[in-house]
Amino acid sequence: MSKKGIGIIGTGSIVRTYIKCIDEIDAVELVALYTKSSDRVKKIEFEFGIPVYDNLEKFLALPEIHMVCICNESGGHGQAIVKAAESKKHILCEKPLEVTLQKIDEAIISCKQNKVKLGCVFQNRYGAHFREVFDAISKGKLGKLLMGNAHINWYRNTEYYAKNPWRGTLELDGGAALMNQGIHTIDLLLHLFGEVKSVFGTVKTRVHNIQGEDVGSGILEFTNGAIGNITAGTALYPGHPERLEIYGERGSILMEGGKIVSWNVEDVPEPDFGKGNHNGSGAADPTAIGHQNHKKVILDMLDAIEEDRPPMVDGPEARKSVEVITALYRSSTSQSIVFL
Repeated sequence: MSKKGIGIIGTGSIVRTYIKCIDEIDAVELVALYTKSSDRVKKIEFEFGIPVYDNLEKFLALPEIHMVCICNESGGHGQAIVKAAESKKHILCEKPLEVTLQKIDEAIISCKQNKVKLGCVFQNRYGAHFREVFDAISKGKLGKLLMGNAHINWYRNTEYYAKNPWRGTLELDGGAALMNQGIHTIDLLLHLFGEVKSVFGTVKTRVHNIQGEDVGSGILEFTNGAIGNITAGTALYPGHPERLEIYGERGSILMEGGKIVSWNVEDVPEPDFGKGNHNGSGAADPTAIGHQNHKKVILDMLDAIEEDRPPMVDGPEARKSVEVITALYRSSTSQSIVFL
């Protein structure tokens, strides 16, 4: 069977993660990259040894591209998704799917109209420790859920924003600490606790010279009656591993940096993970997360295309975290509770 061709839109640091994954998957091959920066074409071609295009139409017209991975600026995801869908390419997009609900809805509609699959990369759902937590909750082992907290108290230095001026902007990053860094752990919280009824949030920019927030917090009420808290930051030196806290009527589970650090569930022993590899945390270094869970996302997307089923995180599922985060922003501006 011939290999499926993959093209990547964007040439930032995350692209190296995708290339590692693609190199380890026998069923696919990397066909080409796209960059909007004409002066970078030769440099990128030399670095990666594959064709690089600065014309999106020519890139998407390549018949050997079966699936497009979208890795450009967050606020450019929607336009890239629509153009790829119109070119009849299946799409796997980095988080967030887009930075506004309107753009997300337009992307979802375009993919549906053009009959292509749309997946979003929330790779932390594939972490072995998180899967155990999800399984325990799904089977009712914690009983009624009472409280769920997500803390992403990270640090990014001045260079992080200066090196890529789109970061921290409202147009292309959609905000900052919540929309960019916090969204992964917020997605996990929503995946465990379900739909959100209302939020009350406060965001501020205290240290960095950016439009978005470098500290933020929020209170959530879930439709199942549970409540939750979110804190996030990129000014919280030196940066601490993201933390997920789950409390139910029959026990509690705490996770840090994607690992279970406390398991106290009535009549349910703590899972034994041995000394297996772990992906790590991006608390102070965004490149420290590893690539194995990204690889699982790509494999799931390929299977979804082959089996004609939704990927693990499709468009409507990816929309949920953005809806909560944008509601927190609205709440901070209006200083009032926002109902979803």
